[in-house]
Amino acid sequence: MAVPLLPRIANFDDLDPLKLEPEIDLVMVRPGEAIPGDCRLVIVPGSKSTCGDLAFLRTQGWDIDLLAHHRRGGHVLGLCGGYQMLGQSVADPDGIEGPSGETSGLGLLDVTTVMTPQKTLTRVTASHAATGQPIDAYEIHIGHTDGADRARPFAMLDGSPEGAVSADGRVHGSYMHGMFASDAFRKAFLAQLDIPVSDQRYRTKVESALDALAEHIEAHLDVEGMFALAR
Repeated sequence: MAVPLLPRIANFDDLDPLKLEPEIDLVMVRPGEAIPGDCRLVIVPGSKSTCGDLAFLRTQGWDIDLLAHHRRGGHVLGLCGGYQMLGQSVADPDGIEGPSGETSGLGLLDVTTVMTPQKTLTRVTASHAATGQPIDAYEIHIGHTDGADRARPFAMLDGSPEGAVSADGRVHGSYMHGMFASDAFRKAFLAQLDIPVSDQRYRTKVESALDALAEHIEAHLDVEGMFALAR
């Protein structure tokens, strides 16, 4: 898998469950590097500035790499701002992210996005449309996305379609962050792409790591002394 490292990338924790999968080589593509031609999935991550990072993506030639990857039969997943970038255009009539105007998208999804002042910030429980597996996630974004590919939703959320999938089924977009922490969904989604995954429980690993950190702190630091100094 490959992830272009955008300068305003948001929500790094989206990738953590994938990094822990022993059979997955998750490559962070840095500026000046090309997206590997042999990857199975390219993830366009979230962004604190969709139009700004879309412009940066083009200066790196990653738009050309993405189109070539798709032509070779590869899959693409856009998360939040990455989802917006995959569409036909991103309009910002009120200049929320910068100068007002409209930016051409990457054209891999038949959707368009309009930036709006209202910010969506909520936890969600959805069902992956293709596999029916549950997804526990959260949304934090501005903008509204609509278009023909929304007729093929990525997931169902409270009975309503969420995200979009291209007509060929190889380009996916969703506003949901943290989706890969849901073990059954992660396994089912990646199985569709012939990507092997383990049976590990991500949240159990996180809890174990936190417990180990707490034990280390208690064993090696004078916690009561630190609290006394703080007071």
